[in-house]
Amino acid sequence: MSYPPPPRARSGPRRRTLLASAAGAAVLIAGCTSGTGPDGDTSSPSARARKRAAADSTALLARYDAVLAAHPGLDQRIAPLRAAVAAHAAAFDGKAAPSASASPSAGASAAAGGDDAKHGGKAASADPGTSPDPVPATEKDARAWLAAAERTLADRRARALLDVPGELARLMASVAAAGAAHAFVLTEGDK
Repeated sequence: MSYPPPPRARSGPRRRTLLASAAGAAVLIAGCTSGTGPDGDTSSPSARARKRAAADSTALLARYDAVLAAHPGLDQRIAPLRAAVAAHAAAFDGKAAPSASASPSAGASAAAGGDDAKHGGKAASADPGTSPDPVPATEKDARAWLAAAERTLADRRARALLDVPGELARLMASVAAAGAAHAFVLTEGDK
């Protein structure tokens, strides 16, 4: 009994392969856009997410400044975290990260918030949409306050990852992970 000849092998890629490759290339190109439209239009969801992330990081930075103004003894422990938050704000905003000493406007507003906090006033909030909270009176409580703000923001950014494209999603994931690590470092040794 003889076997039928094998089917002729096709040369070149199949139509399905070509269609899948074209669709994949379109997704890849769309994921690499900056998120702004022509002439710097910031109405795209990606641009709005980037702007919100920059504002959130800036507000968190103001919290760090308020805590440093109210509790100068925490400078050595939280200054590196504050510097990282400044870098995060700059990464989302596209500007150079300010240092604690090179940011007179942040330092002045933090000093005012710190003085107000000592007298029952209010300091900056980590969420620009909420009313400001007072800086806690003890260093331990102030660190816990910062840790809670870091955790809340990290969780919000982790949820937002589903709604943003490629590069911005990677940046948000990285910053969310850093925020979770900051929360751990801020409360380390308190238990």
